[in-house]
Amino acid sequence: MNTQLVLLAFLMFLVTYPSRALGLLAPAMDRLPRRALDYLQLVGPAILAALAAVNVMVVATDSGPRFHVGLEWLAVGACLAIVAWRRNLFLGLLAAVAIAVVGRAAGAA
Repeated sequence: MNTQLVLLAFLMFLVTYPSRALGLLAPAMDRLPRRALDYLQLVGPAILAALAAVNVMVVATDSGPRFHVGLEWLAVGACLAIVAWRRNLFLGLLAAVAIAVVGRAAGAA
């Protein structure tokens, strides 16, 4: 395993989880405006979504990174559509994983 990945995971922990736990750690959080609370709740998922987007849209090649459109886009799109339709993240993720597994088994990815 690459030690840089361990460092990256640790940095992600330092940025993501404290922002999500802010409501538990600060006793006066309930006095903040509702808009601020909504924003703070979405910081962690936004960071994780940005990291995931890079893994879907960019492929590292010998000549450098390049833009990529492939099976992953279909999986992410299906996940977003199912989550918006059913309001269930688990079903969306399950569909995305199923699309990726079936597509890779068929040789499409």
